[in-house]
Amino acid sequence: MTDKKTNNDTPAENGAADAKPTNKQGQASANTGKPQTSAQKEAEKKTANTTPKSAPAADKPTPAPAEKKSGSKTGAIAIALVIALGAGLYYHGHQQTQTQNAQMAALQQQLTSMKATLAASQQETLGKVEQSLHGTDVSITQQEKSIQGLQLALAEMKGRRPNDWLLAEADYLVKMAGRKLWLEHDVVSATVLLESADNRIAELNDPSLTPVRKAMNTDITALKSVARIDRDGLVLRLTSLQEQVAKLPLANAIMPEAEAVEETTVSTSVDDWKTNLMTSLQNFSDHFITYRKRDGSVIPLLSPKQDFYLQENIKSKLETAIKAVYREEGELYSKSLTMAKDWAQQFYNQDAPETQSFIKTLDQLAGEGIEASYPTRLQSQPLITDLISERLRNQVKPISTEENPA
Repeated sequence: MTDKKTNNDTPAENGAADAKPTNKQGQASANTGKPQTSAQKEAEKKTANTTPKSAPAADKPTPAPAEKKSGSKTGAIAIALVIALGAGLYYHGHQQTQTQNAQMAALQQQLTSMKATLAASQQETLGKVEQSLHGTDVSITQQEKSIQGLQLALAEMKGRRPNDWLLAEADYLVKMAGRKLWLEHDVVSATVLLESADNRIAELNDPSLTPVRKAMNTDITALKSVARIDRDGLVLRLTSLQEQVAKLPLANAIMPEAEAVEETTVSTSVDDWKTNLMTSLQNFSDHFITYRKRDGSVIPLLSPKQDFYLQENIKSKLETAIKAVYREEGELYSKSLTMAKDWAQQFYNQDAPETQSFIKTLDQLAGEGIEASYPTRLQSQPLITDLISERLRNQVKPISTEENPA
C-alpha cells in the first residue's frame, strides 16, 4: 500500500513539477501582451490534440491529466488574449471612426459656412464689380470723346505739315501746267510749271514719290520736244503792219500795158523809095500825134473814201491773222495774209520802199508755222492727284465710331 501511494505521489509531484513550467510559459506568453497569429493558434491546438491521453507505464511514466489541463489553460489564455485583442482593435477602430465622423461633420459644417460666406462675398463682389464697370464705361466714353477730339486735332496738324503742303503745291503747279498747255497752248509756261513741281517733290526726299517724278520728267521732255512758236513776236509784227497800212502810197491810175510798136528805118536802096517815103512821113507825124494800142480795162484812181475802206480791209485781214495765231488756225492765217498782200500789190505804189517792205514782211510772216502737236494728257497729273487724295484727304476724314459710323 505504501508503494502505491509512493508511486501515485511521485507522478503527481512530477505532474505538478511539469505543470509549473507550463503555467510559467502561459504566464510568460500572457505577460508579453503580444497577440498570437492564427498559425500559432492552430499549432497550439494541434499540439494539444496530438498529446496522448495515456501512455504505457512501461514506456514513460508521464501523467496525462496534468498535460491536458495545462494545454486547455494555455488555449483558454490564448483565446482570451485573441478576444481581448479583437475587442481592443474594435474599440480602437470604433473610436477612430467616431473621431473621423466628428471631424467630417466639423469639416462639413465649416464647408457649409464657407459656402455661405463665399456666396455673400460673391454677391458683394459682383455688386462692386457692376458698379465699377458702370463707372469704367462712363470713363471710357469720356476718354473716347477726348481721343476723338485729339485725333481730329492731330489730323489737322498733320494736314498742315510743310511736307504735305509741298506735295499739294506740286499738285497745283501740275494742274496749272495743264491749263496753260491746253487752254493757252503756252508750252514754255507749262514746262516751267512742271519743273517747279518736280523741284517741290524733290525737296520731300521721299523714295515713294519716285514714280511721280519719273512721269513728271517724261512730261517735261515731251513738252520740250514741241515746236516753239513765238506767238507774241508774230502778233507784234502783225500789229506793226496794221499801223503801217495808213502810210502806204497809193498807186496812180492803172492802165494796161501798150502793145509794142516796131520802129521803122529808111533803107539805102533806091528801089525802096516808096517805102522809105512812107517811113519818113510816119516818123515826121509821130512828133505831132502819138497813139498806143492797149488791150485791157483801166483801173481809175481811188477816192479818199475808197482809200479808207481799203486800209480798213487790210487791217481786218491782219487782225484775222492775229486771231488765227492764237487759235493755231494755219489755213486761215495764210489766207488772210495772202489777201492782204494781193490788195497791197494792186492798190499801192510798188515802186515805193514802204510798199516793198510791207509786202516783203507779209511774205515772211506767211511762211511762219503757227500749228504744233501737243500732248493730249500729262502722265504725272493723275498720279499726283491720287497721291494727294491718299495722303491728305484721308487724314481729315471723320473718325468712324459706334455712334457715328463712317
